[in-house]
Amino acid sequence: MDYRPHHALTRAARARPELWRLVAGGLTVVAIHIGLIYAAYGLVAALRGAAFADSAFTGVFGTTLTAANALWLLASFVFLGIGTLVAASTFHGRGLISLTGPPGRAAAGFLRVLGALVLLYAVLWVVLPMGDDLQPNLDPGRWLILLPLAVGLVLVQVGAEELLFRGYLQQQLAARFRSPLIWIGLPAALFALGHYQPGVAGGNALALAAWAGLFAVAAADLTARSGTLGPAIALHFANNAVAILIVALPGPVSGLALYTYPFAPDDPALGPMFLVELGILGLSWLAARVALRV
Repeated sequence: MDYRPHHALTRAARARPELWRLVAGGLTVVAIHIGLIYAAYGLVAALRGAAFADSAFTGVFGTTLTAANALWLLASFVFLGIGTLVAASTFHGRGLISLTGPPGRAAAGFLRVLGALVLLYAVLWVVLPMGDDLQPNLDPGRWLILLPLAVGLVLVQVGAEELLFRGYLQQQLAARFRSPLIWIGLPAALFALGHYQPGVAGGNALALAAWAGLFAVAAADLTARSGTLGPAIALHFANNAVAILIVALPGPVSGLALYTYPFAPDDPALGPMFLVELGILGLSWLAARVALRV
């Protein structure tokens, strides 16, 4: 594994690598994220009334069954990005470019990986036998109208998560610890924990969280090999765009999907799909590496 690009990416992080700074920064991210969500709720309630705010923020505080709910949820991730930038600046003297890597290289890596994944997913859509079982969800006309906004907000969501996990957390841990088992493993474990939802996924919750953890490892590896967040953001964006906008599981975060699967997140029938999803994740990681030549 050639992680020399990651060593260069973490140069700024090594100026202030103390763990207390990272812990304080992490708490700051959480506080700002939650605080700004409630501040936004209060502002919307003051401008449009409590009933409208309750309806709009249903997707942020709970279920996201409608397209509007899903859009509000995705938009709320801008607050996570703000919190991460404030924490990195306050406790480590780091800015956006310090976290993402050189903008030109990050953009080039994003586009190369995204192009490879679009090609891969197009082939898999033809090869994998799933189309006959899919259920229509959002009206195609409304889906097309909402698509530009939805795509932009998915990019906001994945960008904020990558900025926190593969940007801030991974890089600051790498500045303190040499072993990738720590600076890849710990953020991946936290990412998996954030996706553990037994109330939604029931008996499938552990498997879904484990898949999220493996996804985080793949994204971390691409970040370390490329020295920028661009490839990881592309991997995350391609995955979430398909899972949120094309074919979603019924229930939470299904409001923007064109189709849904014929089973719920807690359905035991979902079990065999995990092996398929792991295979797709592995192929996506390989396709990204080929595109990047790393």
